Amino acid sequence: NTFEDYLRILLSVPTKGAAAYMRVSSAVNGSKLSLVEKGTCEATECKNHELVIREQGLYLIFCHLNFHFPNCSKSPIDLKIELLVNDTVHRQTLSTLCASETCQDKTFKTLLQLHLTHLNVNDQISVTLNHPEFLNDVSLPNENILGVLRYSN
Repeated sequence: NTFEDYLRILLSVPTKGAAAYMRVSSAVNGSKLSLVEKGTCEATECKNHELVIREQGLYLIFCHLNFHFPNCSKSPIDLKIELLVNDTVHRQTLSTLCASETCQDKTFKTLLQLHLTHLNVNDQISVTLNHPEFLNDVSLPNENILGVLRYSN
């Protein structure tokens, strides 16, 4: 599945008119990821670092991120993704990449996070990483996404 495949599927899902599907990339400073102008933004506002809700309702928030570790680590690395609503953590994912004797020169990891919640007008959705430097926005730039789908009032 690729960015374009997901986008095509999401555009065909019957929703209540509000949806966003935006590519994300590492922020220059800090842990909050930046939104890249590629994707769709319907009845939401897609700002630099967050999606702003324009219609109240029940939303599915999803985030799909790819990571690249160019050098094999000798110690475990904890990756933490946080989905934020109005800069408050609503959902967290923690994954530990463990060092091993079979570790290769390059290691890749993909994480998906889903969150179903009620959102109000002007709520802001964003995502942060504890290690944004490992986000693979070089070889898989279109596969890192943050999105929302509205299902009801």
